[in-house]
Amino acid sequence: MLLRGLRLHGKWCRFSSPITQFLTLTVVTFGVLAPLICHRLLHSYFYLRRWHLNSMSEEFLKQNQEDGQTALRYFEDLRTPNSSEISGDKALRPWLLITIVTVQRRNEFHYVLQVASRFHRLLQQCGPRCQNYQVFICNVEQDPGNHQDARLLGNFFAMVSRYKNWEDPDAAVNQFEKEKRDYAFCMEQSLLAYNPEYILLVEDDAVPEEEIFPVLQHLLLERLSKPHLKDALYLKLYHPERLQHYINPEPMRILEWLGLGMFLGPLLSFVYSWVSGRPSLTWPIVLFFALYSMALAELVGRHYLLELRRLTPVLYNVVPVTECCMPAMVFSASSARRALGYLQEVHCHPGFAKDTALYSLLRIKDERAYVVEPNLVRHVGMFSSLRPNNIPKLL
Repeated sequence: MLLRGLRLHGKWCRFSSPITQFLTLTVVTFGVLAPLICHRLLHSYFYLRRWHLNSMSEEFLKQNQEDGQTALRYFEDLRTPNSSEISGDKALRPWLLITIVTVQRRNEFHYVLQVASRFHRLLQQCGPRCQNYQVFICNVEQDPGNHQDARLLGNFFAMVSRYKNWEDPDAAVNQFEKEKRDYAFCMEQSLLAYNPEYILLVEDDAVPEEEIFPVLQHLLLERLSKPHLKDALYLKLYHPERLQHYINPEPMRILEWLGLGMFLGPLLSFVYSWVSGRPSLTWPIVLFFALYSMALAELVGRHYLLELRRLTPVLYNVVPVTECCMPAMVFSASSARRALGYLQEVHCHPGFAKDTALYSLLRIKDERAYVVEPNLVRHVGMFSSLRPNNIPKLL
């Protein structure tokens, strides 16, 4: 059946001009097939926002609430370890300390329990390879006793609280500056308590992907040990999917996009020549298919192409960092100390949050930082502690 279809297509190709064929292919692809296939893909240009956004946002919130209840039951059913198991052997320097920064918000979603339960389960599955990993809870709620989820986690993991009782920070300190100071506090406490080789600072709504530990081991031990990547200030594990398109200010993505066209252009041209019975490739045909494949990749969504890299840690990409968002960041011990010093030099305010502040310091301090693609955490929190929103949307 397939061969018959190809033969029929070949006859049509031989008896019609390439311009007609390419015009037909373009109209069918971008006007019919892609919109039909991709209209529910959240990060595609073909996504029908008016049709799907409200229902998909409601479904996401419902699933998130169910995941929160599952995480709560996970810890309720878990055996409570003794105090020595919780504190761990601090004489043994952890290779990776997973510090979860948490603040009380929206009890019904149990964000921090979702994050902690996933890390706990992944560490159990990882076995001996991850025996030198520790989980550390950093509670920055102003009334720490009111953070019920953090209190529950204190039965299973080592924990530190920034505020002992209800404390009102200096009235002159805005919420953005407070968040920066909370973040710096958790980083400093991680160094003081454990002095690990690496710190993974995770916000309490960043759920790790299943493959996070094998990928981190590969990146930190092999990729980031190379001279041109070594001693970076930080490695970012998440960048918003909506900002992952090729058409962006980052030059590396433009080069990647051109490379995709240079690879798929000749490949699709060869297939076209074989099907149509044309004797050889010509540069206009190669150029058309290069532009065709580049346009299709951008409109469908680069995010979905990046997902193919999850097949193996070797395929993960490490590129120069972008500005927005830091729900999960990896610091070496030395770079964490440098970052602490840098953060003390800046004052955060609306429009200049801690992620922007840290990014702005890279050029000033002649530092380098990188982001891994695809993301190694999922940002599940739709209720921001900085920007209240009672009707959150996925976009």
